[in-house]
Amino acid sequence: MYRSIGRGRRRVLAGFLVAGPLLAAPVLSAVPVAHAAVFDDVRINEVVTRGDAGDSVELFNKGTATVDVSGWVLRDGDRDHVYRIASGSALAAGEARAFVVGDSFGLGSGDEARLYLADGETLVDGFSWSEHSDPSWSRCPDGSGEFGQAAAVSLGGLNSCGSPGGPVVWPGGSGVETADASGVFGEDLSGLFQEGDVLWGVQNSGKLWRLVQDGVGGWEPEGGGGWSSGRVLRFTGGSGSPDSEGVTLAGSGSAGGVFVASERDGDVSGTSRLSVLRYDVTGSGSLLAASREWDLTSDLPGTGSNLGFEGITWIPDAYLSGAGFRDASTGAVYDPAGYGAHSGGVFFVGLEGTGMIYGYVLTDSGSYTRVASFSSGMAGVMELQWEPQAERLWAVCDDTCEGRHSTLKVDTSGAFATAAVYDRPAGMPNYNNEGFTLAGSDACVAGSKPVHWADDANDGGHALRRGTITC
Repeated sequence: MYRSIGRGRRRVLAGFLVAGPLLAAPVLSAVPVAHAAVFDDVRINEVVTRGDAGDSVELFNKGTATVDVSGWVLRDGDRDHVYRIASGSALAAGEARAFVVGDSFGLGSGDEARLYLADGETLVDGFSWSEHSDPSWSRCPDGSGEFGQAAAVSLGGLNSCGSPGGPVVWPGGSGVETADASGVFGEDLSGLFQEGDVLWGVQNSGKLWRLVQDGVGGWEPEGGGGWSSGRVLRFTGGSGSPDSEGVTLAGSGSAGGVFVASERDGDVSGTSRLSVLRYDVTGSGSLLAASREWDLTSDLPGTGSNLGFEGITWIPDAYLSGAGFRDASTGAVYDPAGYGAHSGGVFFVGLEGTGMIYGYVLTDSGSYTRVASFSSGMAGVMELQWEPQAERLWAVCDDTCEGRHSTLKVDTSGAFATAAVYDRPAGMPNYNNEGFTLAGSDACVAGSKPVHWADDANDGGHALRRGTITC
């Protein structure tokens, strides 16, 4: 039989809501029978509350059986505020999954999150607070502990339950310097990727830049091939204006195409369109139409149209399978042979509004499979970069997080986990850095190599800055 937790039966203990005495009740026809024995294993596990479109509620299945939460309802303190979980949503045993409720309602500084079965009346769990999360309200241990302010956002992964510890000093030189001439790019230069002596950059206005060294330690637009003012990007067929936020290359380099992460079509700016676009850059001319689009919107939690994809990077299959990376779609160690022809690696994209990172196999035919979802450990993620030399994934947050950078590695469980969190270089102001890239190992001199940032706000008329990091 069902255990019904009526709204009037709740009580508040230590700042969070718990169920009152459990009463036997008739089976509710609106609730799928599959929930009967196990629904009480699902708990609100983490809440990120900032009062904006990135507000999120994470659920955790602490039981031993999969629970289908399709149609279940999330509310805040207002009964009329409803977020209904999409069909096809099932939580495996031990799985955490975040739902971005911010587009449906904001979570206030003094508010609550409540979870109901699909009937909208049977309360499963709830949590209340009296101040915004800083950065996250999390249960420790997952699924059963009390709520507290966690050390880091961990939506979609195990909660950050260790002893709170701040980021450590930047692992390189403390100083930075400008790396472009004044007024070259203006605002909105976002993602970066360094390919040897070429620096690729994308601008939110739908523009791709190919930059070459200027002879004095900086970068300038390449003069020929239509690159002098950047090449304008279009979706496949030549339509639309991608809000291009991140750029990366796969194993064959730019000769195999340049991959751009876009969060929307600028011509329809109020609607999310979370896409990865491939561009053939071997020709010339001022316009580039995508040769392939992988539209991932329907596979991801809803988010604000300007809080979508911000970063993208590619990690080779050989590293992932060798490291024992667990494929979330199969539950087994990642086996690239199980997929059709693809790039020889996995593309990882970062979602600004939640700080979540998702991994996808993008096939040559245009299909895709999500193989990972995990938290960057920060409130937002604006850039991703894979560093082959150190075999680590960099996740970068802008001035929202005081310019912090985190590195992640595949741990013994086969999942990406935070290895370190770094402050920005001491000599760099809290710029709105949305782009970051590292030089290759061949650029190491006396134990250091260059890194570059793209400042979306173009502070002081400069969008590019250069620093160093230990090799």
